[in-house]
Amino acid sequence: MQTIDRAMQVIKVLAENTSKKGLPITDLSKECGLPVSTMHRLLQSMKKHGLIQQDPDSKIYSMGNAWLEYGLQMYDTFDFVGLIRPEMENLMHEVEESIYFSKPIGLEALVIERIDCPHNPIRIYDQLGMRIPMNIGAANKVMLAFMAQNETAKIINSLVPEVEKGEFSQILSEIGIKGYGESHGEKTPGTSSVAAPVFNHANELVGAISIGYVNFSLSEERQSFLIEKVIEYGKRISRKLGNKLD
Repeated sequence: MQTIDRAMQVIKVLAENTSKKGLPITDLSKECGLPVSTMHRLLQSMKKHGLIQQDPDSKIYSMGNAWLEYGLQMYDTFDFVGLIRPEMENLMHEVEESIYFSKPIGLEALVIERIDCPHNPIRIYDQLGMRIPMNIGAANKVMLAFMAQNETAKIINSLVPEVEKGEFSQILSEIGIKGYGESHGEKTPGTSSVAAPVFNHANELVGAISIGYVNFSLSEERQSFLIEKVIEYGKRISRKLGNKLD
């Protein structure tokens, strides 16, 4: 178990190191709190299984291709190619903004798909694979509002300060009534998002579709249009997944 924990610690450090192409063994050793000799043995084992790779010239370590291979296999199980992604592309063309699909993973949400608008010079950029606390953002609040009550309560108790729980629960209640959520400047000042839930054939929440946009000089008419469209496409995608309830 210790070896697995250490290996995953190395992967986490490399994955979070987005500003560089990799790290030398000395930096990895420091970040993981392990002696260089121990780190060397661990890296050699991980390299053998394709979990990391090493540049032969710079000796820099980075994540291996195995993660891409396994990630693509998992990605394929979500039915994106045939079901969700085409609808996201249609929505992008209609609203000319960035479109996202998020999925709840415990106390966080994972951004698992993004469609950027090529005609929009200003983009809201949330990286694929980004994890966002479930109490932040339109998509996450929508998922909280429509998931099983016991799951929602557990997440609220874990993430929301006691003095804010009443107000936060009221926001979720309003989202449940309206059928959509919105967020303004929570993650990045000057940006907003609107989101709608997506359900499967068993009427279970599987995620949320959202539109990210810059809110400078945004008219009420434009805001209403984006809300209308995200609700429409949330229902369209749900129907494609076999959901028969609107």
